[in-house]
Amino acid sequence: MDKPLRNKTAVISGATRGIGRAIAIELAKGGVSISFNYLKSNDEAKLLEEEIKNFGVNVKSFQVDIKDYEAVKSWVEGTIESFGKIDIVVNNAGITIDRALALMEPHDWHAVIDTNLNGTFNLTRAVIIGLIKQQSGVIINISSISGLRGLPGQTNYSASKAAIIGFTKSLAREVAPYNIRVNAIAPGFIESDMLRGLREGYKERILKYIPLNRFGSSEEVAKVVRFLATDEARYITGQTIVIDGGMSLS
Repeated sequence: MDKPLRNKTAVISGATRGIGRAIAIELAKGGVSISFNYLKSNDEAKLLEEEIKNFGVNVKSFQVDIKDYEAVKSWVEGTIESFGKIDIVVNNAGITIDRALALMEPHDWHAVIDTNLNGTFNLTRAVIIGLIKQQSGVIINISSISGLRGLPGQTNYSASKAAIIGFTKSLAREVAPYNIRVNAIAPGFIESDMLRGLREGYKERILKYIPLNRFGSSEEVAKVVRFLATDEARYITGQTIVIDGGMSLS
């Protein structure tokens, strides 16, 4: 199989489950060496490492809190020490703490902003000078349709994901002269642990708003990430690709 990304290295935040895990596997299939962080589960990290090794690429995991800038810097430095360079950056780490704003505690707000938005800053800031020096790179930020249209009970999450879209557009303008592309992906309702935790009746109501009448898969998101990482997408920057089955059309 042709592997247009062979000999590239990617850093991926929050890769042990869901969309992040699918992205790591999809890029590994394309020949990309993978460096990823995780917060808690050593077992999940080791399982992902073993699966990625099956594709004949290098892989290394780092137990790093994405909210800790100095720890993220050390992760990036360790990746360069192990793999020599970084070519692809995927800001995927994110959490939800859903509550109506009237019931939202300051901790609920700050925890989501610190992980989703500040985590995106931390990893991107840690890699950006190296990408500028090598005059190449691809940055892909995982946003959400919640950042495009807003969902009730998600003022913290929607704010963080909308900010990531603004971050993407601004950074794309800054680094385009250095042959660095920056794009965002806004998934809709994707089959995941979070979705599986919803009541069946609520999921049925959601489906009524999705023209394709189904939820998406993590693998479908991952394939778009892989496309954006290749030279086939070399004229795409500053964009937000929506993967939501048409939900945002309504």
